[in-house]
Amino acid sequence: MANLVIDIGNSQTKYAVFNGTKILEAGKLEQSGLVQINRLIDTYHITHSIISSVGVEIGNLEELLKERTKYLRFSTDIKTGIINKYKSPKTLGLDRLAGVIAAKKLYPKQNCLVIDAGTCITYDAIDHRGIYEGGSISPGLNMRLQAMHKFTGRLPEVEFSDYSDWQGYDTATAMLSGVFNGCTEELRGMIEIYRTKYPGLIVILCGGDSIFFDSRLKNSIFADTLKTEPNLVLIGLNEVIENND
Repeated sequence: MANLVIDIGNSQTKYAVFNGTKILEAGKLEQSGLVQINRLIDTYHITHSIISSVGVEIGNLEELLKERTKYLRFSTDIKTGIINKYKSPKTLGLDRLAGVIAAKKLYPKQNCLVIDAGTCITYDAIDHRGIYEGGSISPGLNMRLQAMHKFTGRLPEVEFSDYSDWQGYDTATAMLSGVFNGCTEELRGMIEIYRTKYPGLIVILCGGDSIFFDSRLKNSIFADTLKTEPNLVLIGLNEVIENND
């Protein structure tokens, strides 16, 4: 039995094929994705599938998966394997939920903090009992750069590029320094806050900008408990299939 999991985010659609907990193939879906999905089903003899979507129309994808597999659409209503105490579960981002489900799977009976560094940076903790209560959301790197340009009269539009100096020497590098160093210190501060509540905290980085932050935090006091897992959301979706089979 193989599972196909699909995560449709704000800017891209990712997929992975699992055999148990092993990833057989992972990548990005192009355009409609129908040709790719048919190939994946035929190649790996996929029997189960799931989609997590931020709201994009997925009718054609769903119809194909319903026809050829046992299909689930991920939502906060289905069995997740965690105790969800979020006060407005209907508004909880599905990527945030999948992240903590995966954290529980990868690090059972441990306190975990998932930091998803994408369009926004989200912080979500799940404790050693599998209880999830909530987290925090802040603007991501590109969003901060774009906001300074859009909401001021003279700051330029600056393209994202890695900038490691502690300060800037012109307007563009000053903006990069402020965003990159500010975000990095935000992560350090948030990790410290969560560590005071959750002893032995495991910190898991995921999302498109996770490598950027990993390189800046790996030499810090958090290095021993810092993990980077780019496929965390996909792992969580695969676990949902296992919980609902």
